[in-house]
Amino acid sequence: MSMAFATPLVAQAPPRMTADEVIAHYIKTVGGMDKIQAVKTLRRVGKYTGGGGFEATFVQENKRPDFVREEFSLQGMTGINAWNGKTGWKIDPFGGKKDPEALSEDEMRGIVEDADFDEPLVNYREKGNKVELVGMDQIEGTDVYKLRLTLKSGDVRTYYMDTDTFVPIRMDEKRTIRGTEQETETNLGNYKEVAGWFMPFAIESGAKGQDKGKITFDHIDANGPIDDSRFAKPMIGAATQPAGDALDAAKKLPKKEPEKTTPVKPPVTPPPPPPPPSTSKEIR
Repeated sequence: MSMAFATPLVAQAPPRMTADEVIAHYIKTVGGMDKIQAVKTLRRVGKYTGGGGFEATFVQENKRPDFVREEFSLQGMTGINAWNGKTGWKIDPFGGKKDPEALSEDEMRGIVEDADFDEPLVNYREKGNKVELVGMDQIEGTDVYKLRLTLKSGDVRTYYMDTDTFVPIRMDEKRTIRGTEQETETNLGNYKEVAGWFMPFAIESGAKGQDKGKITFDHIDANGPIDDSRFAKPMIGAATQPAGDALDAAKKLPKKEPEKTTPVKPPVTPPPPPPPPSTSKEIR
């Protein structure tokens, strides 16, 4: 169900607001604080489309308070970046490395930001972030409020919040990497409801002025079981568990040996029916 808004006969300027008022409207629009806090785990599964049209599978798992694991699979190889609240690590088979190793300082800053379960605008003061409303603008004809967020790390983001729905439709970020300031631009869209919380299913991101990579999520699952071990750095030489297997509890159960005197044929479980068509609500 789309969220529609009446269009007045005479165009009116959006009301003047403070940064906190814009954020309060944003939280209310995407479901409210109670719905957000009720979600304890998120598992996003989708497709990454990069320059030249190549495609890869992207999986991101988040768990409260601040755990995150990201997988990027291409040509039979899977790269992993993860953070368990204390330690950041990666496996980079595309660089010829199969064993886990520590993230670099710049990579660590990025993964810690991705570990923010609620996103940095929610409870921003408690997180050590600062926000100010710096004016208004237009993004492809849409009026937006501009919020400048300074993260605890010192990185700066500018959020462009739709004046009707109050959700961010674009985000610019300035970050210093290896001593050089870099600026990225991210477009957010196709908001859908997940366990009462609206979140973007389409994300385009890249260096400002250059081609962007796009992530399109096929589904986002909330409150599924994700074990803490998924975020812990594995021992060198230990096999990593693919994301799909991690959620298949049946594969972890011990197999029962049939009695020798009376062989028992295990029951055959029919495959589950295909999921029904999506009835997700959308914010366009």
